Amino acid sequence: MSESRTPAQIEADIVRRRGQLAETLDEIGVRVHPKTIVGDAKAKVTSTVDRTAGRAFVAVNRTIAGVRASFTDHAGAPRLERLVPVALVAVGVVGLLVVSTKRRRV
Repeated sequence: MSESRTPAQIEADIVRRRGQLAETLDEIGVRVHPKTIVGDAKAKVTSTVDRTAGRAFVAVNRTIAGVRASFTDHAGAPRLERLVPVALVAVGVVGLLVVSTKRRRV
């Protein structure tokens, strides 16, 4: 059974729906505004960069912790049997670089 509505009820319904439509159009206008689109894009890029930088930070920290663990014992004291060969190789590489630089200048 259909309910009969008065003209005042119909008019109130129309006014209410116009208000809803105006709100919806305002929302659409804000969403498609260039500043909103640029702001959303910036926020997305910033979020992606922050997440990537965070992952890189964690990976670097794990690597550093692993290297530190291989050159120190459980108490934190340096393991000379591992440090001395690495130091000798580093000194050798620096020495070779110095010698090759001097040869190029001559």
